[in-house]
Amino acid sequence: MDNTEENAIELHGDEEIVEVIDLNEVEPGPDDLADDLEDVDFEDAGNAEEDNEGWETEDEMEAEAEQDDSELTFSKHTGSVFCVSLDPATNSMAVTGGEDDKAYVWRVSDGEVLLECTGHKDSVTCAVFSHDSSLVASGDMSGLIKVWKVQTKEEIWSFEVGDLEWLEWHPCAPVLLAGTDDGNVWMWKIPSGDCKTFQSSACQATSGKVLPDGKRAVVGYEDGTVRVWDLKQGNAIHVIKGQEGHQGALTCLACNKDGSLVLTGSVDGCAKLINTATGKVVGSFSVEGGKAKASKDDEESNSVESVGFCNILPLVAVAYLDGTLAIYDLSTHVLRHRCQHEAGIVHLQWEDSSSVVSTCCLDGALRLWDARSGNMVSEYRGHTAEILDFTLNREATLAVTASGDNQAKVFCLQRPDR
Repeated sequence: MDNTEENAIELHGDEEIVEVIDLNEVEPGPDDLADDLEDVDFEDAGNAEEDNEGWETEDEMEAEAEQDDSELTFSKHTGSVFCVSLDPATNSMAVTGGEDDKAYVWRVSDGEVLLECTGHKDSVTCAVFSHDSSLVASGDMSGLIKVWKVQTKEEIWSFEVGDLEWLEWHPCAPVLLAGTDDGNVWMWKIPSGDCKTFQSSACQATSGKVLPDGKRAVVGYEDGTVRVWDLKQGNAIHVIKGQEGHQGALTCLACNKDGSLVLTGSVDGCAKLINTATGKVVGSFSVEGGKAKASKDDEESNSVESVGFCNILPLVAVAYLDGTLAIYDLSTHVLRHRCQHEAGIVHLQWEDSSSVVSTCCLDGALRLWDARSGNMVSEYRGHTAEILDFTLNREATLAVTASGDNQAKVFCLQRPDR
């Protein structure tokens, strides 16, 4: 290590970053070193002394800086981070759940922990804020669900169900729904705990969503069945199965803005469009004749991993395990664009008021795609393992990611059109 580098590192904890830049101006490649130090200082301001050992050579610093496009890294979890949600009221708080049996509520601007959700017995795979952001629910794989009051940081309710598949708050009331391994869907008023269950054949309730009217929920099951439940009456209004329905377990579902249509995805490689008023399948989407038709084993179909509706154009997006993001025309069901990823897609999300759809991938990258052209708008890297979940803020200026590298990251999304 030369003297310049030693000086730079000594100064790292004690001096203004501008002085480091001045110090290196006489050396070759000053901008690179200064930029790297600037990145390190920003990311790890609190741990400058501890981290000095990890930044011994210029090459290492450059490699790390090149990899990380994030604005902030949240690294309190000690295992994979499985889920992330933003608070709907302000979008200023994130909640993450992890393999370390914990959920954390933290501030997106600076990563400060506002609440640590402890007492779980297994990996926290679900963590979500209530509609007004006053409550947060954390659920672990074993079925222990806890609800916390964000402001007072106290646990106000807990309940144990069978193995948990999904957890969701009602869109306009302090009512929590959960789907379990035994096929039940549970609904509780919080914090009173008044409870209702929606029972179906004994197979997993793999995915669920409360429709925007707040009166119905759509639930997908392991046997390929989709049910539309009346939350007040407790009965299934529609049951979609058989030839019209899916031939394999449901993996994901989404509804359009007014809840008139639901898009469901399955391991059978198909996405189905369902009219929630009639219970009829009004469209089916599958990628034919290309890379997405089948995986390496021809016996296996190419599982649909995530689906979503565009709010401003009649388009839907379907993400497949083989890395294909397919953009379909909603009315004609024609494939408009095929956006290929290097690895399987985990999750997709449309921006609220544009034709841009974002994807996270098993290769650890977050990508933005323009659905009108099918072109990639931008790509963000920084994770050293697969991204397992992500979410966007309302303005689509920030993405918060959760990864198998034990970290959550905040990315600033830059686009030429804003």
